[in-house]
Amino acid sequence: MTFRLADALPQNVMERWLCEREDLVKTARQMDRALSEYEEKRLDHLHSEKAERYLDAGYGACWMKDDRIAEIVANGLKHFDGERYDLLAWCVMPNHVHVVVRPREGQTLPKILHSWKSFSANACNKVLGRKGEFWQAEYYDHLVRDEEDFAHSIAYALNNPEAAGLKTWKWVGCGVGVAWPSRP
Repeated sequence: MTFRLADALPQNVMERWLCEREDLVKTARQMDRALSEYEEKRLDHLHSEKAERYLDAGYGACWMKDDRIAEIVANGLKHFDGERYDLLAWCVMPNHVHVVVRPREGQTLPKILHSWKSFSANACNKVLGRKGEFWQAEYYDHLVRDEEDFAHSIAYALNNPEAAGLKTWKWVGCGVGVAWPSRP
């Protein structure tokens, strides 16, 4: 799952991507069919690869470059690890967060995400001496389908700082029993 700061992507970019996404889904629905493999890949490109390149470029205030803010977010992610969910890998980037998480019985992704975002938004805004929206409401999630997909998701989250040029970034970690992937 990926979630981002409220100002991490320009509104016009978000609107353009959402319109393209809606058009793909609407066309398939009008034709009374599931999305084609090409359309699925296009959606994935719009909401992961394309967005990630933009995010890694460091758009917006990048509040999580401040260690105080990154620490609040990281501690929030880890707080209920082993109780409400299993936190398998995480990375707090300057303007977004990657998490590979397995909800425990009775828990849902939206509930877990709301808990993280609500806690961290309040705490971070207090430290920053500001009010207002901290996180974008929208987030990107991906259902891990097999071991290969799982390994890719873990590697992506853990290697994202280096891929974005953050060579000594410390706000990244993996859960108990999860092996740190080798870098390509």
